[in-house]
Amino acid sequence: MKPTVRKTKPALFSSQTLSRTFEAVARGRLSSEEAFRRFRNLPYETLGCARIDHHRRMRKGIPEAVYASGKSFGQLCAITERMKRSGEPLLITRLDGTVFRKLKRRFCGLRYSETARLAYWNTQKAPKNETAIVVISAGTSDIPVAEEAALTLEILGKNVVRIFDCGVAGLHRLADQIPVLEKAKAVICVAGMEGALPGVVAGLVSAPVIAVPTSVGYGAHLGGFTALFAMLTSCAQGISVVNIDNGFGAACFAALIK
Repeated sequence: MKPTVRKTKPALFSSQTLSRTFEAVARGRLSSEEAFRRFRNLPYETLGCARIDHHRRMRKGIPEAVYASGKSFGQLCAITERMKRSGEPLLITRLDGTVFRKLKRRFCGLRYSETARLAYWNTQKAPKNETAIVVISAGTSDIPVAEEAALTLEILGKNVVRIFDCGVAGLHRLADQIPVLEKAKAVICVAGMEGALPGVVAGLVSAPVIAVPTSVGYGAHLGGFTALFAMLTSCAQGISVVNIDNGFGAACFAALIK
């Protein structure tokens, strides 16, 4: 059954209301700040299976994303269709490649990263002179999570530098990259196993470090909890820690750093 689509609070988001508000701003009867305040919480759209927040980028600077895992193909189609119409950048995270191929047949222009398991459309362009955010992984096995972070940042219009496989088992590999890290606006540091790399990086650079523990390692890594606890208990200053394997969350945090 096709979901019923309706706009919530239609009176507040009607064309008449918009026209009156814009006219009031033009005539000086309403400040642009007040007009922005009125619109910043509108609109969201109810599909029955989801409430799509079309104005999240206006409020947060980051558009709403779709977490694919656990959603049916029909739900993904309904949500993707409405979000694509809005013209906002579209991110679908944790999307299986088989499901993407089915989606692509319905949504022309949808792109996909097999490594990051991320589908996207209508990316923002990064400013040429903007300071880059560095995404660094401890090992090659951490790259899928690191790439989710890096690609999310690029979709959001951020300059990104990738540095992969620079873990503490061979610190000379990291030493070569210190000049790049010192120029970063922020560093997303992705590590599994013992999760030591973010503490090392945070002790070397002045930029904030967003640590991402991954579920990579042998038995005692406990599905990423060993790395998570190591990062949470690091004595290095300027570290923020996100959830296990949450490259997307790390990217959103980094994107908000001015």
